[in-house]
Amino acid sequence: MNDRILIRPYASGDVDATIEIFLRSIREVSSKDYSAAQIEAWAKVEDRSLWAERRISRPAWIAETAGKPVGFSDLTNDGCLDMMFVHPEFQGVGVATRLLRRVEEEALRLVFGRIYTEASRTARPFFERKGFRVITRQIVEKRGQRLENFLMEKLYV
Repeated sequence: MNDRILIRPYASGDVDATIEIFLRSIREVSSKDYSAAQIEAWAKVEDRSLWAERRISRPAWIAETAGKPVGFSDLTNDGCLDMMFVHPEFQGVGVATRLLRRVEEEALRLVFGRIYTEASRTARPFFERKGFRVITRQIVEKRGQRLENFLMEKLYV
């Protein structure tokens, strides 16, 4: 499967696909690590145009298979891997690995000394396997719910 995963730059027409991947990934994958109330609070996109603006304003990528978007990721100008989500039907086949590789290539091109992310409980093991380390455990509030995540980083120096 990994060789059939294409990573391409995000385009403005990808907004709905990325929203669907984000929502389904949280509801169907992260639901094993968070309560129903936490998932309900987290799995929302209230402003589609703000979502689209954030994705287009920074380096962002789409993973696709057979022309269908199956994952996405982005990188802010300070080295934050802000979002990485993979469609539930494409978990465990190399999509996140390929996306992370592309993010890392961009970080190196931009001469970043590190990449950091705020990983969910669900994503933490993936990032640890890829060389990230936990800096601190965090509690973030989303719509009245407290969710645990982990500030993680990978150094490139």
